[in-house]
Amino acid sequence: MSLESLAATVAAQIRRQEFVEVLAHHDADGIAAASILCHAMLRAGIRFRLRVRQDVTAADIPADSAYLLCDIGAGIADLPKATMVVDHHLPLFTGEFHANPRLAGIDGDRELSAAGTAYTVAQQMGDNRDLAGLVIPGIIGDGQEIKGRNLAIFNEAISNGIIVPDRGILLPGRDMIERWYTATHPYLDGISGAEQLIADMIDESRDLTKGDEPLRLDTLISRVVLEAAPKATLAGLESIYGDTYHLQREVIEDAHALTAVIDACGKTGNGDIGASLCLRSSHDIDRAWEIARQHRVRIIDAVKSASLYEGIAGVYEVKDTSVASDVADILCRDIPATCPVLVFAKTPGGSLCRISARNPPGCAVELGPKVRAIAEACGGNGGGHTLRAGATIPCDKIAEFAQGWQEGVAA
Repeated sequence: MSLESLAATVAAQIRRQEFVEVLAHHDADGIAAASILCHAMLRAGIRFRLRVRQDVTAADIPADSAYLLCDIGAGIADLPKATMVVDHHLPLFTGEFHANPRLAGIDGDRELSAAGTAYTVAQQMGDNRDLAGLVIPGIIGDGQEIKGRNLAIFNEAISNGIIVPDRGILLPGRDMIERWYTATHPYLDGISGAEQLIADMIDESRDLTKGDEPLRLDTLISRVVLEAAPKATLAGLESIYGDTYHLQREVIEDAHALTAVIDACGKTGNGDIGASLCLRSSHDIDRAWEIARQHRVRIIDAVKSASLYEGIAGVYEVKDTSVASDVADILCRDIPATCPVLVFAKTPGGSLCRISARNPPGCAVELGPKVRAIAEACGGNGGGHTLRAGATIPCDKIAEFAQGWQEGVAA
């Protein structure tokens, strides 16, 4: 079945409702996806309530209510059949109302995010072309490529003046110093977290022959690369500068900045603020920026303090569940890695462990199914993509999970 047919089925079901409960995954892709559909429902006169969640189970979804799950739910086989799911993860849910690129033979790891899928559904609900800018946080947040369906949406948005492409520094921040010392995508060893060092580098990179002493950006980038290169990947260094996107309809115009801010809000329990930005309210924008700054500083501290668990290659423990997924991204993307990376953190109280797993470039382990199987054997749940996966298990089972990981993934 084509993606348009799947999207039309979900769109028609949404339009039949008077009120919809919307649950969004707590990252940039999930929040953007849910916001796209909330915009479409608002325009169609459909009432809704949006909540941002780290995970969801079948027990959370009553069978007699209209629930719409965004960037979450595809991997839950026993959801009520009437649940509406807009996702791009490996699909186990077999209900009728499931829009997922994988069901249409499209690569959900690289070529279409949940936000892109939500945009396809929204287009079946009316003329919602102005929402195309919100697809970009899904692409950036999930590390996808602008090709295939993503490219089609991107090109349409450019032709409609929704997105304006450019070139520049990809690091988010309110000023030049903040952009560098809070760098987490990429993480720059020796630079990230070093506020005074980068301030000095910026001062030393000014053109003293000019009256206003403008910053020589080429000089600054060269100095940063020389500092970070010994412990960095080529991909990380190349992602300092590149294609940028001006989102003409959004309250934070720079796409990389919007992605970082809403992702931080979602992962720190402030998903309502992240969603409000995607719903084009600038009321809490200063607070959102500060949440993002603090979150990125915590990520940097967690990378520096991450400890190898029981000597198992690629398995690390951090102390904060809100940064585990970002630390996993950094350890497989920006710091040279030769095997899949797993990062876990205990929830407050120590009853549960949140796990994030990632494949480094060149590694083809099918993470989603393997993480799901190990988690279920430990009395938890999990799943995801080929390249990215996650799980939640009882904390007293972490040694068992790590053993299963070592035997089934890291071997």
